[in-house]
Amino acid sequence: MTTADKAARRAVGACAALIVGALTLTACGGSASAEDENAKGGKNGTSAVKTSTAKIVISAQDGSTGASINTTGVKVAEGRLTEVKMTVAGSGQAVEGVLSADGGSWKPKEQLERGTKYRISAIAKDSSGRTAAANSTFTTVSSADSFIGTYTPDNGTTVGVGMPVSFAFDKAIGDKKAVQSHITVTSSSGQQVVGHWFGAQRLDFRPEEYWKAGSKITMKIDLDGVEGANGLHGVQKKTVTFTVGRSQVSTVDVNTQTMTVVRDGRALKTVPISSGDAQHTTYNGQMVISEKFTQTRMNSRTVNLGSEYDIPDVPHAMRLTASGTFLHGNYWYRKSNPPFGRTGTSHGCVGLADVRGAQGDTPAKWFYDQSLIGDVVVVKNSPDKTVAPDNGLNGWNLSWAEWTAGSAV
Repeated sequence: MTTADKAARRAVGACAALIVGALTLTACGGSASAEDENAKGGKNGTSAVKTSTAKIVISAQDGSTGASINTTGVKVAEGRLTEVKMTVAGSGQAVEGVLSADGGSWKPKEQLERGTKYRISAIAKDSSGRTAAANSTFTTVSSADSFIGTYTPDNGTTVGVGMPVSFAFDKAIGDKKAVQSHITVTSSSGQQVVGHWFGAQRLDFRPEEYWKAGSKITMKIDLDGVEGANGLHGVQKKTVTFTVGRSQVSTVDVNTQTMTVVRDGRALKTVPISSGDAQHTTYNGQMVISEKFTQTRMNSRTVNLGSEYDIPDVPHAMRLTASGTFLHGNYWYRKSNPPFGRTGTSHGCVGLADVRGAQGDTPAKWFYDQSLIGDVVVVKNSPDKTVAPDNGLNGWNLSWAEWTAGSAV
């Protein structure tokens, strides 16, 4: 997931195409070139001066603020760019760029920083070799005046059939329609994909049923310059693609204390589990694996359970909810009386037999190795309630009518 500025580059990304548009020329000048001695307008035998026909446009006007961090660049008409220099004003740090093969445009190699002052100077030549120059000093849009959305899944990943596209915005969005309409999610399977807002800062997308196995999902983010709230504009412009892998849906039955793993419609294996105990029941419902850890620390204080446990090396842990429900390995059970397949003994998680150090041929390791981020785990017959759809990536617990009712477009 992405964070602001450089730490958020995975969410923000580099712009795929330079968008200049009809912008005002910031500065233009050129050197003289000699003509015939008898050129009309010449004086005392000297030649007339002709200005270069090359026209340079820097997309961010001189003295402007709020410049795009994605589409700022240089373009020339009737000529070729021969030199472009971009620096951070004050420090003089150079900003690397890419010149197009035809010399017609230049853009920064990486996304610019928000709230930063830059300088660009450019030189071009027309077909007669006459030079033109332009320069601009400008400031990019500030963090206070812009918003970004940290999104999942990442570009180029392969995920399970339950993985939604999920955006978490760093500012409250007032104009949900404007923001949602500038994010499109499509599937090669042809499934209809609809967005749903959970409050003012989270927007998820999913089809009516799980993604079709093997489909390619394309997410186009076109938020650069979009006003999401009063005075707040987006800065992201990127296309993200990911692949849906095989279908795997695992069903935990609390009555039988077992989990049946189904791959592409065929049962792979039924493994014994231990769900939550009577005081700490496990949620019912469809839950999506959102994170995987070979080992992780689990401390009861982080889930408001006092000092009941603090285990520094829980093996093969897979997150099911934001509130702390995991499916994980358990090595601390009583070996003389293992609970798996018999009774619930956890604090709400789903436990599988394992060994310390996350090594060995265990049920927990087997399931961990078989699982992808985005796989679905369904819990049924628990005395607890159904998990809230925004507790993790669990919007599948809303009906399609409820889901589409939460769309702003």
